[in-house]
Amino acid sequence: MTLMKSSNTLLPGFFFDDFFGRDWYQDERSGATMPAVNIHEDGDAYHVDLAAPGMNKKDFEVALEDQKLTISCEKEENMEKKDKGYTKREFNYTSFERSFMLPKSVVVDKVEAEYTNGILHVVIPKKDEAKLKAARRIEIS
Repeated sequence: MTLMKSSNTLLPGFFFDDFFGRDWYQDERSGATMPAVNIHEDGDAYHVDLAAPGMNKKDFEVALEDQKLTISCEKEENMEKKDKGYTKREFNYTSFERSFMLPKSVVVDKVEAEYTNGILHVVIPKKDEAKLKAARRIEIS
């Protein structure tokens, strides 16, 4: 497979790029910080693992439209502490969006996502005809 990258969209061939080895990656154009994504393939499916510690599963939205998988997250935190004549307020807002174009060889109706231990796991099953066939050795006569 080959890799193609278009803005923040990675196209099938597949999604590997220079994110490996970094916890977060910074978009050079906007300065925005994005979580790292690892993607691997086995015989039955593609697996997308997005590192987003400190989030909750309710903070994520995973959507699929026209072979485009979009993972987005928004989290807002407000803290206020009043003590002896002063008030301390802290605000934190985190959001990101990652999109991936999926090959036509996947079963879009059976995509599943799970958030555990700071990692969002997305499983994208392949159609039967796209599953890898077991390699076999052919005897030469």
